Amino acid sequence: MPRITDMPPVEVHVMENDANAGGVGEPGLPPFAPALTEAIFDLTGKRIRKLPFDLNKL
Repeated sequence: MPRITDMPPVEVHVMENDANAGGVGEPGLPPFAPALTEAIFDLTGKRIRKLPFDLNKL
């Protein structure tokens, strides 16, 4: 899996058509929670082991 610094520029185009909307935001959703909790660990040194979590309790 490439890291953000390994990625070339990515250009995204959302095409308009007559089909029902769907699928545009779905691919980015599964890795969001691990990425966010890892960023919080990098900042605070505390691991988040359960979701949902409360930032006020860190």
